[in-house]
Amino acid sequence: MSTPHASPPLVDDIFRYRYQHGTNVGPIFMHGPWLDNDAFEMNLNSTRELEEIKRSIETKGLDETRSDWESHWRTALTDDDLVWLRTVAKCNSIRLPVGFFTFGPVFCMGTPFEGEPSQVYNNCWNTVRHLLRKCYDHGIGVLIDFQTIPGRSQGRDRTGSNETTVDACPSSSNWSLARDCVAFIVQEVTFHAMSEVIGVQISSDTDWKTCDLEKWYDEVFEIASSINPSLPMFISDGGDLSAALDLAMSKNQFPTRVGRSPIVVDTHRYYTAGKYRSMDPLSVIQQIPSELAELETRQKNVVAQGTAVDVYVGEYSCAMHPQSWSCAKASEYPSLMRTFGQAQGKQWASKACGSAFCGFKMHGLGGDAWKLEQQVDAGNISAPVWLALPQTRIQKLLQQAEAQREHVRGGSLSHESSLLSSSECHHYEVGWDTGFRDALTFFGAVSHGIIPGSGEGGDTIGALELWIRKRISRTNSLDKQLGMAWEKGLRKGVDDFYKIVGI
Repeated sequence: MSTPHASPPLVDDIFRYRYQHGTNVGPIFMHGPWLDNDAFEMNLNSTRELEEIKRSIETKGLDETRSDWESHWRTALTDDDLVWLRTVAKCNSIRLPVGFFTFGPVFCMGTPFEGEPSQVYNNCWNTVRHLLRKCYDHGIGVLIDFQTIPGRSQGRDRTGSNETTVDACPSSSNWSLARDCVAFIVQEVTFHAMSEVIGVQISSDTDWKTCDLEKWYDEVFEIASSINPSLPMFISDGGDLSAALDLAMSKNQFPTRVGRSPIVVDTHRYYTAGKYRSMDPLSVIQQIPSELAELETRQKNVVAQGTAVDVYVGEYSCAMHPQSWSCAKASEYPSLMRTFGQAQGKQWASKACGSAFCGFKMHGLGGDAWKLEQQVDAGNISAPVWLALPQTRIQKLLQQAEAQREHVRGGSLSHESSLLSSSECHHYEVGWDTGFRDALTFFGAVSHGIIPGSGEGGDTIGALELWIRKRISRTNSLDKQLGMAWEKGLRKGVDDFYKIVGI
């Protein structure tokens, strides 16, 4: 086995593979100013948007309607919002929904938006790009969540209290349009070097088996990989995490003759419906430590399995069903909600590659338990400890790690030397060096100016499984035994760094 190339992680790598502590920001670019009033943000299909555009054009004309919509897009997420997200909530990423009409008139041809309604979106994508750049300047990554496929009817209740999702499968021409939309996003991210884009989500919370999405996935993955094989693609688990993990693992196999986009599985975790209705708050909280158990047999053996997978918790909240809360005293609500939120944050940080709270700048959500600002202010949702460390502390910890590196390295190699052959020991050593350096680079990325912004905190390698896949996929020849020794060393190097800095 040739030793995997270990060039330092780039800014793109850190944005995309670090642990993502984030939030959903609502369908800013999928709805116009009408949503700023009293509309409920439950149904994310395009029907209501089209109705409102037509109504506005009839009463105000095209130019004024476009001006109103553009003003809404420009002001929906302000610089002050981004500062709050980065410095108070300590978020390093957001999840941003877009629809086919977000990309302008060309992508509306053959859809009900064709004609004057599509002209309202002439400048929408440019506004998105401007927001993406502002996010970059603040050190915030963006998951572009492509949600609305023309011809698809998908209504859902974010609260999880009503399970009313209905899927209508699009025509072949609409699937082709959706494919072209994803290709456009990937091209834009690549051509404009958008390091801040941490990935593209190509399906939302829907049963991907209903409309044979797997066939469409294959087509999209092929195109995305041919444009930019380094850009992660996110797929929904569709309510069946095990099946989605297996699908992703089948796509993430290596080695391959050409680069393949890494596939991340998005899952949502709500505790307001189904079996949770009959549970008291403490019983619900006790469920959290067993969440994402499906990963146990699918991770930590990348080389042996010849594939890798990571999970992203794309939506969660601090809400429980009213029936659950009725089992507790009102005076206990604050402490129970804090325990609930903190337990989720701890579990996602230990098992997932990232998470996004629901939500920020969203309308019509049912109470404070769904709102990031209120949950952060109450101390119910807090960032992982490494994201809250002052930069002065980060600098001291980096110096401490450098000072202890050789001693810790020697101890690790000494322990393994009796268990491995000389060749395996060499690859373990190379892996340890790579893992330690990578962890150090991620942790010091903001402090060293690799990641823009001047916020607090360091970063960890959140998508470690796919990071190992990326590292080892760069070698041309894989000997499984030596590769396993290398992987073991890399994982130990990462762990040893974290122990030194105390995270």
